[in-house]
Amino acid sequence: MSGEKIIAIVGRTNVGKSTLFNRLCGREEAIVHDMPGVTRDRQEGKATLGDLSFKVIDTAGLEEASVLSKAMWKQTEKAIEDSDIVLMVVDARSEINPLDLKLAEKLRPLKKPVFLLANKCEENTQYITATESYRLGLGDPIAISAEQGNGMADLYQAIVPFFPQEEEEEIKGKESFLKVAIVGRPNVGKSTLVNRLLGQERMLTGSEAGVTRDAISVDFEWKGHSIVLTDTAGLRRRSKVDGDLERVSAEDTRRALNFAEVVIVVIDSNTLFENQDLQIARQVVEEGRAMVIAVNKWDMVKDVRRKMQDIKAKLHDSLQQVKGVPVVAISAAQGDGLDLLMKEVFHINEVWNKRIQTHKLNEWLKQMTQAHPPPVAKNGRRIPMRYMTQTGIRPPTFVIFSSNPGELPESYLRYLSNGLRNNFALKGIPIRIYMRKRENPYAKGKMQKK
Repeated sequence: MSGEKIIAIVGRTNVGKSTLFNRLCGREEAIVHDMPGVTRDRQEGKATLGDLSFKVIDTAGLEEASVLSKAMWKQTEKAIEDSDIVLMVVDARSEINPLDLKLAEKLRPLKKPVFLLANKCEENTQYITATESYRLGLGDPIAISAEQGNGMADLYQAIVPFFPQEEEEEIKGKESFLKVAIVGRPNVGKSTLVNRLLGQERMLTGSEAGVTRDAISVDFEWKGHSIVLTDTAGLRRRSKVDGDLERVSAEDTRRALNFAEVVIVVIDSNTLFENQDLQIARQVVEEGRAMVIAVNKWDMVKDVRRKMQDIKAKLHDSLQQVKGVPVVAISAAQGDGLDLLMKEVFHINEVWNKRIQTHKLNEWLKQMTQAHPPPVAKNGRRIPMRYMTQTGIRPPTFVIFSSNPGELPESYLRYLSNGLRNNFALKGIPIRIYMRKRENPYAKGKMQKK
């Protein structure tokens, strides 16, 4: 394919096509309204996604048979014919209906890339309903929120291989920045670590706790990798945060953590794993971020083997949600262990972004339930595990369909989580597992998360 790429957005009425069109064009060119059928004609615009530029076509929402809907179908068919890539949008909050199935039937035979977008995934409860779209036979859906911009990075990764080779090579040369935050208690050596990584005295350091007040971000390269490195103020217990300045610093740190992809939690080898260290690590896990533990001041440790055994035992007991989290011994002052630290940062980011094929997950689920069957429900029957799929990454997120999802105990979810880590090399990162009742997507069944 050559020349400017054309992407067509298709789907039935009121699934958010025009909102996505506006998001890609960067301005409100298409009128958006909750009333079905607001867009009647195809609309074209210049669009960008990351460093990709292309033409995008917004098509009329498909309706039930009528004179007008026949004309709208023709417009949609023409847009599909003219396009290089087709994006079919469905509403993740509602069931797949006959119009969705009819459109998917027309798209499946196409000899051009077709991507399924499950829109309106603003919340987890909507996000997991995106799995209904597997009925369309168009492969893994990309969960997005056109209104909020969620999932645009996943859409970018899906379409970028279909752009010109020279542009693709240019994109590879402009590797996206990996966002890394360094957090920890005050005076554990965070700023000293940043200075060592940067090779310059960029951050103020000192023995007095609280020298760093703001979350400071710096762009740099580490052996060909582009990184945004954020040094943060030391996090104390909330009860020990004194004064407005420290409160602002603590909130600034938490914001930096929220925007990070990988978080390096720095602890002091002399005062290993105080409660605050574990609280910080748990906060990283709760936010779903990839994490590496950096044990600083290792040059002061006498019995290194015993110390590392103690660390791993403490992690095993206290952070079971991220079994196998990388632990790296470093000396920020002397620059020891930094190569291994950054190697683990890049590796854990790859694990955090890992996606597993649906058929492999269901083969694995069958083996797991045969080896250790689910418990018996109140009706006297075993809780069935019907189907499993991965609905997201960063962190890996999975949905299991069952007729009795609310009765599955937490212990069985832990069993499945540990199995996922061991069988699919997902050690050291948070894993989300949601149970869902398949028969009724609107049922307020209990969702469980691990």
